[in-house]
Order: sequence, then C-alpha cells, then structure tokens
Amino acid sequence: QVQFVESGGGWVQPGGSLRLSCAASGSFLNNYAMGWYRQAPGKQRVLVAVILSDRRTNYAESVKGRFTIFRDNAKNTLYLQMNSLKPEDTAVYYCTAGPSFGSSWGQGTQVTVSS
Repeated sequence: QVQFVESGGGWVQPGGSLRLSCAASGSFLNNYAMGWYRQAPGKQRVLVAVILSDRRTNYAESVKGRFTIFRDNAKNTLYLQMNSLKPEDTAVYYCTAGPSFGSSWGQGTQVTVSS
C-alpha cells in the first residue's frame, strides 16, 4: 500500500505562490502516474494536475498557466508549484499515485487564499 505525506500548504494572499510537496512510499512509482487533487468545502474532490511516467503533464483548465506539476523519481516526491493564486484555489490538496491512483490519499494539506 502506497502512503502519501503532503506538505507545503498555508495561507497566502491572492497573487501569491506556494509549492506543495508529497512524499510517497512504495516501489516502482516512477512507472506510474502521479497527481494532485483538491477538495473545496462542500464540493467534490477534483483532479488538478497529473504527470505521467514519461513526464507528460495535464492540468485542469482552471489552473493551466498558473500551476506546474513535477516529480523527483529518485526521491519518490511529487511537487505542485502554484503561482498567481486565487481565492477559488482555496481547498485541501491531496496527492495520489501508483496502482491506486485516485483511490488512495494522504491527509492532505490546506491551502487558503484570501486577503
């Protein structure tokens, strides 16, 4: 069972930046997709960004051009660089990866964007 530990969240003003990290346990994760989801209060958890094993990426329309997902396979760590943050980016962010992509999560990290 892959385990995830997300970190890097916090409070930031609109227009600010944050970098999230996710340390994942498990072998051969470099062979699998890794991704970030987020869940705002009262809403469903949605996919924000995904990076495949060949490092191709895909983003939700709402974050394109502002967020960048990247991975360090040697460290089994996933990152999400978030720039030009907006209040609507406020959510708990979760990472996922491996064979249980989309069904196994860490505790999440809270991101709050407000003035």
